[in-house]
Formats: sequence, structure tokens, C-alpha cells
Amino acid sequence: MTPSVDPAHTNGRSKAAGVVLLTLAAGQFLMALDSSVMNVSIATVAEDVGSSVTGIQGAITAYTLVMAMLMVPGGKVGALIGRKRAFMIGCVVYGCGSLTTALAPNLPVLLFGWSLLEGIGAALILPSIVALVAGNFTVERRPAAYGLVAAAGAVAIAVGPLIGGVATTYFSWRWVFAGEVVLVLGILVLARRVADAAPDVRPRLDLVGTVLSALGLGTFVFGVLRSSEWGWFRPKPDGPSWLGVSPVVWLVFAGLALVWAFLRWEARLVARGRDPLVDPALLENKQLTGGLTMFFFQYLVQMGVFFVVPLYLSVALGLSALKTGARILPLSVTLLAAAILIPRLLPDVSPRRVVRLGILSMFAGAVVLMAALDADAGAEIVTVPLLLIGLGMGALASQLGSVTVSAVPDERSAEVGGIQNSVTNLGASIGTALAGSLLIATLTTSFLTSVEENPAVPERVKTEADAQLSSGVPFLSDAQLKTALADADASAEVTDAALEANTEARIDGLRAALAVLALAALLSLFLTHRIPATQPGSGGR
Repeated sequence: MTPSVDPAHTNGRSKAAGVVLLTLAAGQFLMALDSSVMNVSIATVAEDVGSSVTGIQGAITAYTLVMAMLMVPGGKVGALIGRKRAFMIGCVVYGCGSLTTALAPNLPVLLFGWSLLEGIGAALILPSIVALVAGNFTVERRPAAYGLVAAAGAVAIAVGPLIGGVATTYFSWRWVFAGEVVLVLGILVLARRVADAAPDVRPRLDLVGTVLSALGLGTFVFGVLRSSEWGWFRPKPDGPSWLGVSPVVWLVFAGLALVWAFLRWEARLVARGRDPLVDPALLENKQLTGGLTMFFFQYLVQMGVFFVVPLYLSVALGLSALKTGARILPLSVTLLAAAILIPRLLPDVSPRRVVRLGILSMFAGAVVLMAALDADAGAEIVTVPLLLIGLGMGALASQLGSVTVSAVPDERSAEVGGIQNSVTNLGASIGTALAGSLLIATLTTSFLTSVEENPAVPERVKTEADAQLSSGVPFLSDAQLKTALADADASAEVTDAALEANTEARIDGLRAALAVLALAALLSLFLTHRIPATQPGSGGR
């Protein structure tokens, strides 16, 4: 006789699972919100705290660096004190950072609250989320759970400009951080329902490995983040030079050397029977490295798109932050739909097939947008490409988290979470830097070529333009360029020629950035063979 199932009991378990998922998704949303919100409010924040735009951009860079340096050690902390405790401590630290930022009277306080405290909090929270999903959901339910959590982070990036625009326009940027404090309090209340298995054995923290990994990842990411100002290889005229080469090259090399030294040190610890920060044997796991590779390319393309599209809408077309955010919302719709519905409607679908189709969708979106860009085009051209890109991002989100965690025993999920978030951080940094560097390089070449070939521009102006702008033409709106030319007492002929050249150059730069993102997506398609062909727990690969 089949035992009866109590509907109330089943409903209670379902509600509890829903609360857990809401808690972890809210944490992921919170982590991704900051930078996307502040990108539309940089000038306002700078004026409010008595700093410059460069100073606020430095705070954003510092936040990224702190996360990059501490993400791997942050993943290990969960094994030392428990994943739930690490998550809650991270939320408290992050909330203190948000409150400090909301009240910051000057840049040093802003740096302490936002860049340091929030960066430390994020390094504890993000790896814990990965481990807590693994600990609270069965293997069969993990793709849907990871999909929704990852989608929450991507949606935060998409709606961030809209939230930032509303807050800055009608209230104050400080209300965003005050709202984060409220959200943190809500997460802490809900987190009581999250289950956590205490570690059977408390490993020792590898201090040497912590220092090596932090220095290696931090140096590498710092070099990448400075590439737009210093140049990737050839130093820019106004930038530093080390032995005739941009410092970016040496920083990247130094970062890679330190990461190599870190892995050698970890292998030495394993050979001696001691607890490593990261077991190098993990990187020999075909399924894990396949998932990490796809995470890297997903975030490279994703953050590159989130860099390029707002530039087109807000600078090239002159849309407000509110309208820019509204135009990006279609991406969130298909992203959420794919992340939620694919695991629900197709629970036994091949992860490899979904990932490949997702990559193709992102590639198609980038190509369609690249083809649609034109000097006379409007904001409506981004809708279909963003729907395609969002669909692809959601498809990858629905599979990759489960792929990486299911590749190792559950007790190592926090460790995998630290590595996974380090990889996504690297992908995001490189994607933004690549798109930005190629955009400015193409913009500069196109602008100077147009000016050089225009007979209405005097030779003296051409020579001055080539000398002053060879290091990089800024991505300016027509209004910004008109103001600059008026301040320089440019003639009407020179102004018209510069405006025409700038319009065409902007489109060329945006197309070049989209082309490299599409190429990256296409390249990743050739690396999907390491993604398993069957769902975790269904037997076989």
C-alpha cells in the first residue's frame, strides 16, 4: 500500500524552499547592484563628497579589487565557521559598509565603506551562496535554484541604471545604499530558514596561500582595470612606461606568476597532508573546469554588453538614465524566463545542449545589434538583440551553477564557490576592459581619419587634433563635444566636421566592441565539450 502524503507537509516544505531561494537570490541581487547603480550617478556622487569623477571611479575599481583578492579565501571561511555563519557575517559587514557609504561626508569614508567593507562582505557572501544552494536543494532541483540565483544577479545589473536614475533624479544616491541596509536586514531575518551542515572537520586556514592568491588575482585584475588608461601593450603618451612597455603587461605577467606560485604551494601542502586553500586537483576535474570556462566567457560577454549598450543609449542617443534603464529591461525578461522555465519544463535536458544554444543566442544578439547600429538608428534597435542576449544568459545561468558544484562532493561547494566567483570576476573585468579598449581605439582611429579626410578642416587643426587626441578620443555626446569646441573657439566649419566625424566614429567604436564580444562568444562554443551531456544525478555524462 502506498503511503499517503500529507499535502500540508508538502506545502510547508515548498514554502520553506521558496524562502531559502528568495534569501539567496536577494543576496546575489544585492552583490550585483552597487556598480551598475553607481555608473549613472558618478558625477553626482563626486560632487556630493567633494571629489572628482576619477576618485569615484577609483572607488569602484577598489571595490572590484578587494573582491578579487579575497574571493578564494572567502570561500574557505565557510569551511572554517560554517557556510550559513559566513553568509550572515558577510551580510552584516556588507550592511555596515552600505550604511557608512550612505552617510559618507568625503571620499576616504566612501572608500572605507564601499570599497573595503562591502568588498569584504561580498567575498564572504558570494561563495557561501553557492555552497548554501548545494546544501539546501537536492541535485534535481539545483539547476532551477542556481538559475534563479544567477538571474537575480544579472537582473540587478540590468535594472541598476534604472534604480540609480530614479534615486539620483528624484531623491539622492545615498538612498540606494540606505535601501541596501534595509535589504540586508530582511535577508538576515529570512536567513534563519536556511539550513547549514556544520563542517565535520575544521581545516586550518592556509595563510601563505591566502597571501599568494590575493596578490596574484589582485595584481592581474588591477592590470586589466588600468588597461584603458595605460594601454594594453604600447604605453599611451600620457601614461607610464616600464622598459618601453605598458605596465599592464608586467602586472598581468606578475599576477599570473603569483597564481602559478600559489598553485605550486597548494600542491606542496597536499603532498605533506596539510589543508590547502584550494586543492590543485580540482583543476584536473574536466566537468568543473568546463563549467568555470563557460562562466568566464559568460561574464566576459555579459559585462561587455552592459558596458556597450548603456553607452549607445545614454551618450550616443542622449537618453536619460531612466530611459536607458527602461530600454535594457527586455533583457531581464528573457533572462528570467530562461533561467526559471528551462529547468522546470525540461528537467532532463542536456546541459551541454542548453549551454551551446545559450551561447549561440548571445552571439546572435551581439551580431544583430552590431548590424543594426547606424548613425540614424534609434533606441528601438536594441530591443530584439537584448531579448536574444538575455535568453542566452538565462540559458547558461540555468545550468552552469549546477554543473560546477555537482562536479565535486557537497562539502567542497564553498571552495568551488570561491573559485567560481573569482573566475566570474576575472571574466567581468576583462570583458569590460576589452570592450572599452577596442571601442576607444576604433573611435580614435575613425575620428582622426574623418578629420584628416575632410577638406573643410584647416591643416593646422588637423595637426593639433592628431597630436592631442592620438592617445585616445573620449566617448562624447554631441552636446559635450559642442561645449568643448565652443570653449576652444572653433569655427562653424570645424564644429560641423567634428560633430559629423564624432557621430560616425562612435558607431564604429561600438561596432568594434560588439564584434570582439561576438568573437568571444563564438570562441567559447568550441570549449563546451567539457560540459556534461546529461543532468547531474541522472547517471552518465
